[in-house]
Amino acid sequence: MLSDTLTAGLKRYEIGSKVRALRVKKKLGLVQLAEHTGLSPALLSKIERSQLFPTLPTLLRIAMVFGAGLDHFFVESEERPLIVVNRKKDRIRLPNRAGEEAPPYFFETLNFATTDRKIDIYYAEFPESSKPSDPHEHGGAEFLYVLQGRLIVSIKAKDVVLDEGDAVQFDSSAAHSYRLDPQHQGSSFAIVVVMPDGD
Repeated sequence: MLSDTLTAGLKRYEIGSKVRALRVKKKLGLVQLAEHTGLSPALLSKIERSQLFPTLPTLLRIAMVFGAGLDHFFVESEERPLIVVNRKKDRIRLPNRAGEEAPPYFFETLNFATTDRKIDIYYAEFPESSKPSDPHEHGGAEFLYVLQGRLIVSIKAKDVVLDEGDAVQFDSSAAHSYRLDPQHQGSSFAIVVVMPDGD
């Protein structure tokens, strides 16, 4: 049980409202966020309503889904660093859907330590045995660059085939999904940049 002093100190950071703001901005429901984090919707709801203060590992699991660092929840200063380096050893590899044995792809956030980001940048790996991802949509635009292999991006049911070195940008409010070309051998890797709608 937290003392009144500790409770007041934690409430000052408004962690719950910051979690909710990130979720709403990404247009995710509590159930969707629960799937990505492996946490229950009930727990996430309590965190958002400040009925429960998450542990740092729990908060990091939530932050990584949104490509945020822990400092997003604790920085009060308006000053932002000029340079932010994200080391490979510090990144966490996550499935696009938690709990699946063979998820369509894995991703790592490349700019998770940058606060107040204007874009989200991901490194995505599509394993050779992976199934197509479910169609999804979100505000803003998306840019994808294939580092290795071949990917098929389906945008409003129209297939765009991308080979190594190819890139595509599209309106991500249109339903889109990714899959490997069944004729291509091996895994595929890509850089994905998500540019949310401006506030």
